[in-house]
Amino acid sequence: MSKFVLAADIGGTNIRAAIIDGTGHIHEEKCISAHLSNKNTTEQSVILTLTDFFNIFIKKESQIAAVGIGFPGFFIGNSGVLASSPNLPKLKNFKLAQMLSDALNIPATAQNDALCAAVGELHFGVAKGQKNLLHITLGTGVGGGLILNHAPYTGESGMAMEFGHLRVCHGPSAHPCGCGGYGCVEAYASASAVASQYFDLSGIQLNSKDIYEKAIQGEHNAISTLKNAGHKLGMAISEAIKLLDIHTVTISGGLIGAWSLLHPAIMESLNSQLIPPMQGKIQVLPSTLNDQAGLLGAAALTRLA
Repeated sequence: MSKFVLAADIGGTNIRAAIIDGTGHIHEEKCISAHLSNKNTTEQSVILTLTDFFNIFIKKESQIAAVGIGFPGFFIGNSGVLASSPNLPKLKNFKLAQMLSDALNIPATAQNDALCAAVGELHFGVAKGQKNLLHITLGTGVGGGLILNHAPYTGESGMAMEFGHLRVCHGPSAHPCGCGGYGCVEAYASASAVASQYFDLSGIQLNSKDIYEKAIQGEHNAISTLKNAGHKLGMAISEAIKLLDIHTVTISGGLIGAWSLLHPAIMESLNSQLIPPMQGKIQVLPSTLNDQAGLLGAAALTRLA
């Protein structure tokens, strides 16, 4: 029997984990609520939360050969060391992979969650066969993963393609972002930002899923909120494309449920801001992996380590 990988995708409010084989087939998947986005989150609390959850799988499946996780933040190359995380200020030079490996007695890898999702799309999703790819994740925050010449690109200090922190608004009206800056695309297009903007328009507190369901039903404030998020995403994508000259962009996360509204807004903004030779040449595609890109990419990275 081939050995399995235990892969996990760590979000701000949820942790998803799955047992995955070498073909990318998911044999078992579970999700738990975990509030790791708290600014007081410590290394010890992260390791305790993850090991408690992972041990549920490990006790049931003896063939798990490695653990791979996607985690929000800046990783130093392929070291598994989290240099920092914009929304988790207490985590600095956190030896996440090593500490997790020691706690579980299983080899572990750890990488930026959005980069894991990019790897998943490249190996198993809509971008399969592409040479270069920009992948964007829309969750509690907004992340970006970059593939250049078939290989994941992390940058010199792990901070390449921090897409969510590209600035799309300036001046006193720019929204504050969790990174400490203002006007970042994450402050307009993340699930939490969408909820906040909808509340500002309607006075009603809803989560992003409820908002896009209302938008699909034709509710004006919900449509306006999602179109604004799409326009801001298009602006940020245009800046990345002008720098990288990549023609394939994929997007994953809960907000793609409103793709029929989001995509036209993205493309309108994108093409209006690209230089003329690039206009109409960029494809922006929704993930085909049912929000499993990060899991599959984390699994694939354990096999590349």
